Amino acid sequence: HLAASLPLPSERDHLRPRIDLVVFMIDIKSKYSLKNVETSLAYVDARFFLGKVCFLVTGVGRVNACSIEMNAVCKLGETYCSPVLFCELELEGVRAATAQRLLQMLRICAGHIPGVSALSFVSLMRSSNDD
Repeated sequence: HLAASLPLPSERDHLRPRIDLVVFMIDIKSKYSLKNVETSLAYVDARFFLGKVCFLVTGVGRVNACSIEMNAVCKLGETYCSPVLFCELELEGVRAATAQRLLQMLRICAGHIPGVSALSFVSLMRSSNDD
């Protein structure tokens, strides 16, 4: 399910399935995109930041068209202890690999991978990024 921003409308709460993973998409070419994500973060329950939130940054293949500093995006990941994934949606191979990575994260967050919790997965991602 996709939403342009948070909070989600409450009139369909009773029909909404459980939310296992929140992916914030940031278009590196749009300052509005980052501002929208920053505004929406206030509506996310703090428990989701324990492994159930990630930031997906698109448009990274065109560095000369960037409107957002990469440091600002990386700082979001650090501030909210959440992974930041970078991709170029125009490249089919990268798009498919990113989709597979997000699906694997979703399986973990939904509890479909025995022995791996969302929190432990994010801890592993963070320690591998630190190396």
